[in-house]
Amino acid sequence: MNIGPSRPPAEGRVRVAAPRAQARHIPYRTSVSQEVAEQSVVGEVMVRSLIRSQLRLALVVTAGFIAALLLCWALVHLVPTFADWRILGVPAPWLLLGVGVYPVIGACAWLYVRAATKNENQYRDLVDE
Repeated sequence: MNIGPSRPPAEGRVRVAAPRAQARHIPYRTSVSQEVAEQSVVGEVMVRSLIRSQLRLALVVTAGFIAALLLCWALVHLVPTFADWRILGVPAPWLLLGVGVYPVIGACAWLYVRAATKNENQYRDLVDE
């Protein structure tokens, strides 16, 4: 018994065949940006991840700043000769705590902005994929 057609199909006839078993199945994919825009579970996880990383960064920078201030305080209180120093007639502890803290504040701010921008760029790259 011959299963295939022995002659060419006539006009109006349609050959129906089963799908190929080797054909690739392409699943429906949504982009991450679409997930975020639709506020789906995946989008919420992505946004929460960004917020957690920014919070972690803020806590680390704050801890570093407090450690630097405590180091200044320890220098003033634990080194008695430091309290006797004078620079241009101004006590050295005053200069350290009144003027010397500002470069530390600037450095912490610069490091925070740089790292926060890096976090946001990584998030944006992930969302844009």
